[in-house]
Amino acid sequence: MNEKLFRFQNLAIWERGAEISDPLFKLADGLERQRLFRFAEQLRGATLSITNNIAEGSGSASATDFANFLNIARRSIYEVANILMLLVRQGHFQAADTVALLRELEEQSRMILAFRRTLKS
Repeated sequence: MNEKLFRFQNLAIWERGAEISDPLFKLADGLERQRLFRFAEQLRGATLSITNNIAEGSGSASATDFANFLNIARRSIYEVANILMLLVRQGHFQAADTVALLRELEEQSRMILAFRRTLKS
């Protein structure tokens, strides 16, 4: 997919979200194999929400509207982090298995916040 037809494809925050979705979807697949369907569904939904809201917001006519979608994407990052932490607490993952993902999520959150500050209302 070399041709970039949509604005969001040129955004580093969208690309970062797409990259982190790969390991998160694999975790969700593993949760399904463990018959933890609700966790798998919630993790997939929150993960999708990150890039979906960046993409949807990039199509906004106003910076204010785009900023609102970025807020939703950022909140979805927090939701994913929460799910991962709860799965560790319940013994489904080792903390060491989620450290890199949590760090990446935190970095993406900061990137979205920094990008949001560049928008002009």
